[in-house]
Amino acid sequence: MLRPMLTLLCALAVLGATGVPAMAATRVAEARIERIDTAVATLHQVQVRLAWAPGDDSGDLTLRAGRVEAPDLGYRYRDLEWHCPLQRGDGGAWRCEGPLRSGKGRAFHLAVAFDAQGTDATLAQGHGRLELRRRATTPDLTTIDITRVPLAWARALLAQAWPEAQLQGGTLDAKLRVRAPEGEALQVAGTVAVDGAAVDTPDASIAGQGLGGRFVVDYRAGGTRAATRFDLEGNLLGGEFLAGNAYVALPSSPVQLRLQGNKPLGADWAFPAFAWRDDTALNVAGSFALAGDSVYALDLHLRSGDLAPLRDRYLSGWLGLAGLSGLDMTGALELDVRISGGRLQQAGAVLHHVDMTDERGRVRFEGLDGTATFSANEAVDSALHWRGGQLYGLPFGEAHLPLRSGNGELRLREAVAVQAFGGSLRFEDLVLRPPAAGEGMRLQFGLALDRLDIGRLARTLGLPAFEGELSGRIPTARYQDQRLDFDGGLAMQLFGGTVQVSSLALERPFGVAPSVTADLALDDIDLQALTGVFGFGSIAGKLDGRIAGLRLVDWTPTAFDAELHTDRQAARRAGIRQRISQRAVQDISSVGDASFAGSLQGRLIGLFDDFGYRDIGISCRLANQVCLMGGLRAAGAGFTIVEGAGLPRLIVVGYNRLVDWPTLLERLVAAGRGEVAPVVQ
Repeated sequence: MLRPMLTLLCALAVLGATGVPAMAATRVAEARIERIDTAVATLHQVQVRLAWAPGDDSGDLTLRAGRVEAPDLGYRYRDLEWHCPLQRGDGGAWRCEGPLRSGKGRAFHLAVAFDAQGTDATLAQGHGRLELRRRATTPDLTTIDITRVPLAWARALLAQAWPEAQLQGGTLDAKLRVRAPEGEALQVAGTVAVDGAAVDTPDASIAGQGLGGRFVVDYRAGGTRAATRFDLEGNLLGGEFLAGNAYVALPSSPVQLRLQGNKPLGADWAFPAFAWRDDTALNVAGSFALAGDSVYALDLHLRSGDLAPLRDRYLSGWLGLAGLSGLDMTGALELDVRISGGRLQQAGAVLHHVDMTDERGRVRFEGLDGTATFSANEAVDSALHWRGGQLYGLPFGEAHLPLRSGNGELRLREAVAVQAFGGSLRFEDLVLRPPAAGEGMRLQFGLALDRLDIGRLARTLGLPAFEGELSGRIPTARYQDQRLDFDGGLAMQLFGGTVQVSSLALERPFGVAPSVTADLALDDIDLQALTGVFGFGSIAGKLDGRIAGLRLVDWTPTAFDAELHTDRQAARRAGIRQRISQRAVQDISSVGDASFAGSLQGRLIGLFDDFGYRDIGISCRLANQVCLMGGLRAAGAGFTIVEGAGLPRLIVVGYNRLVDWPTLLERLVAAGRGEVAPVVQ
């Protein structure tokens, strides 16, 4: 923005110092000046050459400066040259118009006219135009009109306050008053209009595109003697920008912005006042101060009378990191935040009839009301309430959360029970620590589950028709860095037996590719009920086993070490005769890539509906999409899956120990549909 002004003032300073009228009768005159100081810039190695024929009304002027420096504005040039025909007018007026170059850069067109009353100048390049006026009665004041000037002209000035910024596009219109009194701070004030601005930083942490606005500005450069200050107020008119994790897409309606800043000598920037007003969507006011790239102090008040626009305009970056980019919100919110010494001291949120719904159906809250207050020092009580909601399509009831905060923690004042999934969830000892000292948010709580309806869970999640209850207690659960770890275990009463879950952990529960790890232990599962649910023939007996190192990514198994086997003693205690149907034999053979063994028995197998068995066992260790299969014991090159009992004596042997996991899943689906046939060896 000020690059043309600086260039013009340099030229005028040289003309004034060399006394052009005195050289008018000389055919060729030259002057060399080692240094010229002006209020704005210092010129070094200045050369002026004027060729003038006697009796002519014009001469040929060439002005060169080896180096030009304007430290207050951040501009430094080498090899500056202006060449023009110098013309004399009436009343001591002079005019010169010609190309202006710095080094090998693209030329500007500079026209200067001056007399005893003052100076007028115009500098242009392409569609950009700058007009300057300076009057003798106010020598410290220069007025500048700027039309369609590329923002790149202001790159050096912007670098004074923001060295990392790289202007990539946009234009500037402005009407400015520049005051440069001798020995005092440079002041630039007036109106500025920006259109289509684009800016970014080398690390891409900050970027903007298509930004526009109309502002009143007042900038005072402190130099080496005072603080640098600026005041900006006006309207943003569209565009988008990214700052860290915050992505803002400005609306088409104007957003009012005010920002005051000052930078004392040897200190970082402080902003004693800022305001952002976006209709009813977002109104923010306060002050802040920086320490390097970090916020050292902050006093902020935020209000949203309508939360619905916030996701797309302001929150999509943060919600995306949490895996909730599709979160719809309604209601109103007030938020107060105070940071001192780089640490969060106090924060309070007031919610008014807030509803939140994830468009993917993972989480929903209805009727959030109340206050949540955080304090780093003295204890403060608050409370939140919701009417109900859903988690992955599973409804839960209303709850009242009594909260207390102090010493940098937010915790429940008492345990809270929530009716959910046909039973209840009880949260105990909940403690939340906000991000601090380079660490992310930390959450810790205890959880008791009482008689959750597994059948209801299965129906909602589209699982087979499991029946049973889920109960248990997790003494401590910890959430940090998008990972939720559970101590203790859970016990599910399922198919007449028990499934124990331990070492349970979730990563990115609402993010991209959520993952689950756990160990499972099965005891005395009723095989008749289990095989009936899966359509896997019919097997009477009891099942034990383990699934160790289970890992699900995006709810799909990627690793585990599983081993399942029947329990003869448990079946005997329950008075169950161990029998297996022909359909179940066929299904096991298909899934295990197995065949019947025994010549006569194999040929007679189709004559019987079911068979007695002594033991059944199968194992699978999944890694890299391949399952390493096993059974009860080795059988030559294969492994025994079913060991028969009685006549006809049935043995099922598997031969392929390495099975592609997707293929195995296809076989399980086909077996459940009855789409298999026996293979007799």
